[in-house]
Amino acid sequence: MELVEREMVATMKMSNIRKNYIVLLIPVIICILLLQFGCQEQIKPKKVETSIQSDKAGPKITFEKLDHDFGQIGTMSQKKVAEFKFTNTGEGLLKITEVERCCNVTTKLDKTEYAPGESGLLKIEYQSNQKPGQDSKTVYVRSNDKTKPELALTINANVVSKISYSPKSLRLFLEEENAGCPKIVLSSLDNQPFSITRFTSTGESITTDVDSSVEATKFVLSPSVDMEKLKENPKGRISISLTHPEERTVAILFDMVPKFSISPSSFFIVNAVPQKPILRKVSVLNNYGGAFEIESFSSQNNTVKILGQETISSGYQLDVEITPPPSEGKIMFSEALMIKIKGGDELVVICRGFYSNRG
Repeated sequence: MELVEREMVATMKMSNIRKNYIVLLIPVIICILLLQFGCQEQIKPKKVETSIQSDKAGPKITFEKLDHDFGQIGTMSQKKVAEFKFTNTGEGLLKITEVERCCNVTTKLDKTEYAPGESGLLKIEYQSNQKPGQDSKTVYVRSNDKTKPELALTINANVVSKISYSPKSLRLFLEEENAGCPKIVLSSLDNQPFSITRFTSTGESITTDVDSSVEATKFVLSPSVDMEKLKENPKGRISISLTHPEERTVAILFDMVPKFSISPSSFFIVNAVPQKPILRKVSVLNNYGGAFEIESFSSQNNTVKILGQETISSGYQLDVEITPPPSEGKIMFSEALMIKIKGGDELVVICRGFYSNRG
């Protein structure tokens, strides 16, 4: 009997152990199954909907080049033409909607619609500047090409002088013989012979004889100055017309040094307060040296006074008092100080001022 009971107890213990084992094993089995299912989901390719569109679908404008360099060209206003060939490399009808131009540039296009595979030619006509230096222009081509609705075409040029000349400008003096005007030398930089067809100046104050039948690569001119006309036209320009194929005109500025000058020649005042005096200094100089006298002073609106006068090298230094007038609703005022030199010359100092908010 005892033996039977022992066997029954042993059997029950084994049964409990098996139950516990099964309880513990079930979660492990579930985890393994889930991992396997997850791996299978990752391995299984996903179905992705894509719409692959060919590069050739629709019109496509393709240029053989996007820029053109004219290289060195002369300063004479001359026309150069750059050609830009293009092809519709797409499958739809190409429509060019606009060719945007810029200054000194014109464009020519035979038509605006091009079938697939059809080519066209855009001509860009460039007119050079007369000022030496690098020059660049951009033309924009707009079309119904969805990938490149706007394309930039660039043209470049290096504008250079084909004629050298000296001096570049003339500084003339009243009290020197022939106003101290030097000789003018012109030379061809590309050894291209040329003629001088005309020599003119502002007010005809500077002249010289030219023979348009003479051709050479270098000319030396001896200008003659009319002193009376120069007094009437103290500043101006000399224009020399040439027959060089790439340089048709040379311009030389001239400036006569006046006998008297003032410094500064103008005042600019900010935050001016009505009736509150402002002090400034003005120098009156004889550019040719020598003593002179100031005969009188006057103010256009009687708002400028000379408080003192001191002798300095080649002239005088003045202590100037400027009294801004009542604003009367205005935001600024202007005034002129006239300085009369004994002997006839009159100098003018311009004064402009802006009132402060308190004004």
